[in-house]
Amino acid sequence: MTHRVGRVERVTKETRIVVEIDLDGTGRTDIATKVPFFDHMLDAFGKHGSFDLSVHAEGDIEIDSHHTVEDVAIVLGQAIRQALGDKKGIRRFGDAWIPMDEALAQAVVDVSGRPYTVCTGEPEMMRGFVVGGHYPTVLNKHVFESLAFHGHLALHVRVLDGRDPHHITEAEFKAVARALRAATEADPRVTGVPSTKGAL
Repeated sequence: MTHRVGRVERVTKETRIVVEIDLDGTGRTDIATKVPFFDHMLDAFGKHGSFDLSVHAEGDIEIDSHHTVEDVAIVLGQAIRQALGDKKGIRRFGDAWIPMDEALAQAVVDVSGRPYTVCTGEPEMMRGFVVGGHYPTVLNKHVFESLAFHGHLALHVRVLDGRDPHHITEAEFKAVARALRAATEADPRVTGVPSTKGAL
């Protein structure tokens, strides 16, 4: 089987990013964004999605991690879209429930070609919490919005329970990975594009 691979490079005055993803990989990762907790989340995304994922980023993290984190999500979405190609033979829809100790998150994805994001349920304290002194958890929504918009995905992420921002964030990232894995996998019963429109 031919592997579906996307590779995208983005260079701005704020960041320089290269992302490569193999949707048919085994979960091998090579992550370096200089934002340690985000590296941890991207590593989990690759491992639990069974994607081979390489992310290398240089950004103005001396100002804030915001530009680097958001731009990586943009490029990751673009790489996923590129890797999907014509989307023939995929399942299209995927969902996952992921517990992380006291936290529980659900992600549902439709590889629809129509970007849309709904993120609900994060506790209020997530807006002001910073993991490890460098990753504000308010960025979670930016990541999922950027990923969905540039990947042309309809993505719903819900937090149903949790008190630890680390656990909540990790459950969300793992849930999105697992849902995307399911949605992009080959369906042996589908030979064309899984849409009445004939295109996604």
